[in-house]
Amino acid sequence: MAATFASRCSRVGRSLFGGLSNNSPGLFTTSHEMTCNSYFSQQQRTFIQMRTVLKVVDNSGAKKVMCIRALAGKKGARLGDMIQASVKEAHPNGKVKKGAVVFAVVVRAAMPKGRCDGSEVKFDDNAVVLVDKQGQPIGTRVFGPVPHELRQKKHVKILTLAGHIA
Repeated sequence: MAATFASRCSRVGRSLFGGLSNNSPGLFTTSHEMTCNSYFSQQQRTFIQMRTVLKVVDNSGAKKVMCIRALAGKKGARLGDMIQASVKEAHPNGKVKKGAVVFAVVVRAAMPKGRCDGSEVKFDDNAVVLVDKQGQPIGTRVFGPVPHELRQKKHVKILTLAGHIA
């Protein structure tokens, strides 16, 4: 299916002012060409699963972590879920070191999550806050926006440390 869709999009269309190339903007573009361009320009938004690299948004010392295991659900983790991760990049004088296996809570996810009022919340990046086994944050500050859906998941301490609640 995807192969046939891609082959249809790769056809070179001739328009009055567009010439022979498919990517040059012309006066007449078909709806099929616009569908192809929007299909390939969109980023696929999926669950946070094994081997997903996430940004750390607290002052625990880690910069990036890689998900080892999602602790909730079969498909993967979403906004507010806990994961187990390995630290891939860290500050030299931080509380956690490179290679350490830590627990984390997903505070920003690129996958849209519906709210009860009908709106959706999604972020540009995937980000986590490092926590211990009891769910208490390791760092003392949380940077960037944090959604209020964490209150439903019983991560109130992270909300109190955050500066901006979305």
